[in-house]
Amino acid sequence: MTGTTGTGQLVRLILRRDRWLLLLWILILAVLPMSYSSAIAELYPTEAGRQAYASGMASNPSIVSLLGPAFGSSLGALTVQRSSMIMLVAGLISLLTVIRHTRTEEETGRRELLGSTVLGRHAGLTAALIATFAADVVLGGVIALGLVSQGLPAMGAVAFGLAVTTTGWVFAAVGGVVAQLTEGSGAARAIGLGTLGLALLLRMAGDATGTGGDLSWLSWLSPLGWGQRVQAYADERWWVFALLVSLVVVLIAAAYPLSARRDVAAGILPPRLGPPLAAPTLRSPLALAWRLHRGLLLGWTVGLVAFGAVVGSSADAIEEAIQDSAQVGDIIVRLGGTSAFTDAYLSGTMGLVALAAAGYGIQAALRMRAEETALRSEPVLAASVGRFRWMASHLLFALLGPAVALAVAGLTSGLIYGQASGDIAGQVPRVLAAAAVQLPAVWVLAAVTVLLFGLLPRLVMVSWAVLGVCVLLGQVGAIMQLDQWALDVSPFTHIPRIPGGELTVTPLIWLTGIAVLLAGLGLLGFRRRDVPVV
Repeated sequence: MTGTTGTGQLVRLILRRDRWLLLLWILILAVLPMSYSSAIAELYPTEAGRQAYASGMASNPSIVSLLGPAFGSSLGALTVQRSSMIMLVAGLISLLTVIRHTRTEEETGRRELLGSTVLGRHAGLTAALIATFAADVVLGGVIALGLVSQGLPAMGAVAFGLAVTTTGWVFAAVGGVVAQLTEGSGAARAIGLGTLGLALLLRMAGDATGTGGDLSWLSWLSPLGWGQRVQAYADERWWVFALLVSLVVVLIAAAYPLSARRDVAAGILPPRLGPPLAAPTLRSPLALAWRLHRGLLLGWTVGLVAFGAVVGSSADAIEEAIQDSAQVGDIIVRLGGTSAFTDAYLSGTMGLVALAAAGYGIQAALRMRAEETALRSEPVLAASVGRFRWMASHLLFALLGPAVALAVAGLTSGLIYGQASGDIAGQVPRVLAAAAVQLPAVWVLAAVTVLLFGLLPRLVMVSWAVLGVCVLLGQVGAIMQLDQWALDVSPFTHIPRIPGGELTVTPLIWLTGIAVLLAGLGLLGFRRRDVPVV
């Protein structure tokens, strides 16, 4: 038996377990470049219009920092720039997929169970990498075919597809390394996400100074920056792929020796020992939930504050860009749907912040399932703690945590935009309200997770698919000219567009009522089913 014996069977198992999730995120990410291409071609049918649009964007450091530089004014180059965040999302999903099928499998004991059969020591890591690499290849291929179907040159389509694929490979390999470091999957995700965040920060800092700027070299320290510097549709640089592939090889070469140096379910880094006696603050289910959720709350809040800071710093520059280019004004109006350019921008970007907050709400609600499958909820419920109290303590963070993150992100955006425009007292309440009205839609998605946990715990991961559908409908639904009933499936469709629009309370009340109903059904379902359900 070799170290990779049984890899093929594990690959099939991973693909079977993740078939719907993989299919969903591949379709969502593949559709986005096609929709952006169609929208840009419709708004800027002439080369002069696209040139003005590219010049306007290039003069705005905040937008360049967020999306990266445009290396040309052709339709393909502008589409690639607008689609650059796909590389970040592909890296994020690849990272989490590898950790899920390596470190999480060991944490739950399934790896040890499989290891008692004919299974090589490195089969789990190898299978996770192969499955994730294959998914990235499919994603890149579908993106390239989609761009070609839009009439764009095949060479640039292949370059951008390969950039997405190899960027995903890099962070899949990062996941393979960090999965060897810690004993718990949560710590592995924290290290992996921190690495991804550092790569994004370096890319944004380098791009903010512009091509040839004093700090533009920072982008070359980030794999995300390498993917963009392939320069698809702008005299492609094929040699950049050598950097990406070399980094993948180095990371994989580091992951296998690390895997061989540790025991199953152990990590290279020694776990931190806790105090011999529990603190008095841990004497209630709510205190235990706070202990479990505080790291997640802090991480998401910091991330959304950073996003809000970018939004606030960009808002004041929007009007200047519009003054220079009427075409930029056109696209802002199309994205925001109102006549006030800056208000449309703030309203649209707060919708993106809300989607991220919904992801946090889902992840916080999934903590209950993680505690259950790890068999930690059973001893708690065997004591004097009732199921309702235990579940309600977690539900509090799934509902109020996104509220805190949204409020702080809105406050940060309002303060920065207000300071730049010289009207802090006027802008802070407006931007804060734009963030607050998103909350009922965020609660609906968290409540869907609670409902699945209570009634159909084996399908609880479907909540991520629900979020994916909402992202798809919100970002490309209007561009694809879907019927209104289809757009209405997403709760975010019903959120009033403020600032700049009319605040209607009725849809907010309905969404809140739906969230309460779904969460209530989940609570009732959990009280009636067996624990644990593995």
